[in-house]
Amino acid sequence: MGNLVEHRAGTATAPTAEPTTAATAEPTPEATATPDAAAPDAAAPDAAAAKARAAAGRRKLIQGLVFELGLPLGGYYLLTGLGMSQWAALVISGVLVVPWMVYGMVKRGRVEVMPVFTLVLLAAGTLMSLVTGSARVLLIRDSWLFGVVGLWVLGTLATQRPFMLTAARSIVAAKIGEAGAQVWLDRWHTEPVFRHQIRLLTAVWGGGFLLDAAIRVVFACTLPIGAVPLVNSLQWLVVLGGLFGFHFWYITRNGLKV
Repeated sequence: MGNLVEHRAGTATAPTAEPTTAATAEPTPEATATPDAAAPDAAAPDAAAAKARAAAGRRKLIQGLVFELGLPLGGYYLLTGLGMSQWAALVISGVLVVPWMVYGMVKRGRVEVMPVFTLVLLAAGTLMSLVTGSARVLLIRDSWLFGVVGLWVLGTLATQRPFMLTAARSIVAAKIGEAGAQVWLDRWHTEPVFRHQIRLLTAVWGGGFLLDAAIRVVFACTLPIGAVPLVNSLQWLVVLGGLFGFHFWYITRNGLKV
């Protein structure tokens, strides 16, 4: 489950006398501090930086799909095709994602909560399966991560920093700079409609993760073991596509898109 996320809501523009239209207002010459003659020179680096960030985001998404989804899935079916037991193939294919997670933390130079949490769940599920000898326990293990993440996301609704507000800020900052991101963030304190929109998006994402976790448990307990890894991967892509589809429709419809 690697990375949520280059998608999120938000915008930051010059304040206007009409708060309800500030989300979609275009900056005016009077609202900028840069002289008109300098605008083309300033816009070129910004456009280049935006393209570079978009390309980096696409690379990160592709890498996540390959190493966090494709590699374990392909490894499982390769190992079972070579005659390995389903239980052993599930254990080994689950471990294949570990080097990628460790590499990511080493590259960024810090220990991150989500990769460590995922590694702990992998280890706990493997130990439980050693006790029970059940491959289905390993299959249910994947639902723990999505279930806990879903509960955590929903839990942030009770705070002044819902998940979507925090997650979106970094993306807004990457697109329009720290100053613009702070203006966007300040809308949380002044616009009730904006708060409602952010909470609704947070609730949808949290509910989506919980739905995925429930589906995984049902599949793990009812489907043939050999079919579960593939079906789980496909249903996760469907759930994720639905979440992204709603997210982009909602932020576009409500003028939240940067």
